[in-house]
Amino acid sequence: MPASPMHRSTLVSIAVFVSAALVSLGSSSQFSESIGAGPEAASASGPEAAQAAAGSASTSASTSSTAMATRPATADASSARTAEPYRLFPALLGAVPEPSSEGRVVYGPRPPMSAEDAEALRRSTELAAAEAAERTPVLAGNQVLAFYGKPGAPSMGILGEYTKEQLAPLLDGYARLYDGVNGDLGVVPAFYIIYGTCWPAGEIGILKDSVVRSYIEFAAERGWLVFLDHQLGKYGVEESVRSMLPYLSYPNVHLAIDPEWRTLKPMEEIGSITGAELNEAQRLIDAYLRDHGLPGIRMLVVHQFKPTMIRDSGSVKAGFDRVVLVHTADGFGSPALKRLTYASNARLSNMPVKGFKLFFESKVVGAGWDKPLMKPEEVLALDPMPLVIMYQ
Repeated sequence: MPASPMHRSTLVSIAVFVSAALVSLGSSSQFSESIGAGPEAASASGPEAAQAAAGSASTSASTSSTAMATRPATADASSARTAEPYRLFPALLGAVPEPSSEGRVVYGPRPPMSAEDAEALRRSTELAAAEAAERTPVLAGNQVLAFYGKPGAPSMGILGEYTKEQLAPLLDGYARLYDGVNGDLGVVPAFYIIYGTCWPAGEIGILKDSVVRSYIEFAAERGWLVFLDHQLGKYGVEESVRSMLPYLSYPNVHLAIDPEWRTLKPMEEIGSITGAELNEAQRLIDAYLRDHGLPGIRMLVVHQFKPTMIRDSGSVKAGFDRVVLVHTADGFGSPALKRLTYASNARLSNMPVKGFKLFFESKVVGAGWDKPLMKPEEVLALDPMPLVIMYQ
């Protein structure tokens, strides 16, 4: 069965997603590679448990063809704002259907339909399905499997070790590994790109626009996603997030911030953000999508491997209509150490959707990696099961 994209008619991940909503690791060595990137523009929550929790519910959780377009979406601000929630999930669950205004239901054969009426019905049905898919998060029925790094920077992750063309079969292969063991969930591959790289003194090197767009369009052609990650450095969360917002015109683009690098002394100290700043980042994304009439519900990934990385974490809100916050356990180490970090993150139930990052062996002197690398089955046994999984 194909692994990219896989949006199946199941609610296995919806069970994880909704049930969660109701209720010292190292850092990567990124200074050893100086590129020209200056400011030029183990548990009971495995698949079987999740499947049991989902019961007999089923739905179509596919992303729309619009969301995979290779061109940016056209803004239509006049109809962007609405008083009703945009997200069909999880708001649809438990909704009581309104009585039909057409009177009683008539059973039996329907009268003959003209070819024109049949075509009109087909088109309206397809349009309604596309609109519903557009308003349903990718993670409703799917996991995301991403390769992380910076194009052209081999020391900063697998994404920089190979061209995107070379990465494509590797990424698809890893997606198939997870698809083989995650039950009824689909798997959507993704490029996870370091957009803003933190250098000494907290300076930020921004990836060239032409490079960013080439990865976005390459991914969109295959039905894949792209995450743009900003390491913050000496800059504020708001300013950093604003710098990435224009890329949301591509419906397959999602954003990320990494508090580890929000510092003037990278590689010497671990940075941090506040809960209020994380809430503001979500609000900015939500408002930008509405104000520009852009489709879809986007993910915002935040990395954490130490409690201090998100100060006042209890104040974080994860209920923004157009944003799914993904709280991701970062850091390399042994499986036991990584499980401890994940368990610490899992206690923050106000950020219910979780992610998990793994580190391939690195050839960079002094760099760390996971020893040994956890198997997909071990990753999926984490509690709660992570829905976004990335490899550096």
